Amino acid sequence: MARRKTNAVEDLIFITSRLPWWLSLLLAPIAWYALHGYATSALPVLTDPKHFSEALTGSAFRGIATFLQYLIPAACVIGASVSIIGRSKRKRLHRDVAQATRSGRTLQNISWREFEALVGENFRNQGYSVSETGGNGPDGGVDLVLRKDGEKYLVQCKQWRALKVGVPVIREFLGAIVAEGAVGGFVVCAGTFTAEAKSFAQGRNIRLVEGKELDRWITLDGHRPSTPVEPPIASATAPTVPPSAPKCPVCQSAMIKRTAKKGPNTGNEFWGCTKWPGCRGVISV
Repeated sequence: MARRKTNAVEDLIFITSRLPWWLSLLLAPIAWYALHGYATSALPVLTDPKHFSEALTGSAFRGIATFLQYLIPAACVIGASVSIIGRSKRKRLHRDVAQATRSGRTLQNISWREFEALVGENFRNQGYSVSETGGNGPDGGVDLVLRKDGEKYLVQCKQWRALKVGVPVIREFLGAIVAEGAVGGFVVCAGTFTAEAKSFAQGRNIRLVEGKELDRWITLDGHRPSTPVEPPIASATAPTVPPSAPKCPVCQSAMIKRTAKKGPNTGNEFWGCTKWPGCRGVISV
């Protein structure tokens, strides 16, 4: 579903509404101060007729700055207001779904936009910094970008009720992870995944979250979702590749056996790509 055409002011409001509300409010006085200073600055004295065009251009720019000194701060304030209202709606949605027995709102009867907002709010509650991509429809690509402890994760939301999410979705999502240079990602659905999808995701830094698990994240206080498998820091010396080592599922390079030093699989061995961190392909042992 294509996004309707917008003007520059609407685009600015959209961008600032995606920022933390306090940052948008901070940008308002900064923009006014910079533009007001330029708009009220004196024009250079014209001493040579050859410089008339430069003086005319400077006068035009100051006229534009006079207009923008009010427009841009106003757009920042509106964007901050939209951000505050949006966060309030997400919190209310999270509360309603957590209290589904009283509110009647469940993962199955909310809209796909609300489903994405609910997933994002849940990750915020787990300490992630969440950026919304704007959405490309109910079956769009990457819906959320997460950051935590300096690492980047991608999230794809699938509110499929009647059908199970199959392996093609996970395969395409793996390509997005590689293209974006993310550590790993989450595919979150309101239903379930096929056995083939679960098998394909194993060892590929992709965490599959089914509807029942998402319900637990929402309703169980203090629950923390585990992150995808994170490869350890590569050794400075060249690794020794055994003859029986498999090929990387991402770049087809040789792999070596490593031990996870953090994350939910700490202490477990896995095959890691020798080109890490340029390639983050892994295979479970």
